[in-house]
Amino acid sequence: MPSRSDMGTRRFGRVNWLGLYTLASREVQRFLAVWTQTLLAPLVTAGLFMVIFSIAIGPRRGDVMGVPFTHFIAPGILMMTVIQNAFANTSSSIVISKVQGNIVDTLMPPLSAGEMVLGYMAGAVGRGVLVALAVASGLAVFLGLLPVYPLWALIFATLGAAFLGGLGIIAGIFANKFDQMAAITNFIVTPLAFLSGTFYSVQALPPGLYEATHLNPIFYLIDGFRYGMIGVSDSSPWLGLAVALLSTLAVGLVALGMFRRGYRLKA
Repeated sequence: MPSRSDMGTRRFGRVNWLGLYTLASREVQRFLAVWTQTLLAPLVTAGLFMVIFSIAIGPRRGDVMGVPFTHFIAPGILMMTVIQNAFANTSSSIVISKVQGNIVDTLMPPLSAGEMVLGYMAGAVGRGVLVALAVASGLAVFLGLLPVYPLWALIFATLGAAFLGGLGIIAGIFANKFDQMAAITNFIVTPLAFLSGTFYSVQALPPGLYEATHLNPIFYLIDGFRYGMIGVSDSSPWLGLAVALLSTLAVGLVALGMFRRGYRLKA
């Protein structure tokens, strides 16, 4: 009869599927337990953005790329909300565990570095997709806005949540205090999200800013999601898909290396 320790490390193939599922489930249950903060609050924030821009700019702005201004900015606001929440999910989970001293509960079980990265990212994708569905439902009700290409919209929403979830893992491991995490959010993540064509078409930018925007991977996420929602974009969705996949893979590999080395995780 196998011992308890043997049963705890039993794997199906080379992956500890039970451990991976448990970590992902914990991350999902963590944000569902406070759904008013993690799901309802982003919906209200996105709604406020839409109301403010519609009242302040909408009547005078006219069409953008052949679509009404409110329809143009709606996908950008939705995607910005998704990526901010995906980043917050992984980064806050890791930072809180480090500050409270219980990160060892994640590091001690028989989970590989890759399984930990996937588990955390699964929670970020779950939260991001649920936020996307909530905001999209609001846009459908109040603006009558339905996705033109639903599959494209779903792909970019998922990749956006995965990319920012991986970036959140890196930031969470790097930060040892809440103020360090706040600095990363305020000075890196938020500017990248705002300066990526969320509220405007990059075609209107001067040459220097136009080229700089195309170096921002979040631009391709928002632009690709906009294509899925309203059928127009500043760049090819296929190029956006390639950039999104490579960016997600890159942050995933960096996070993998940090977990393997125990960077800022082990005393």
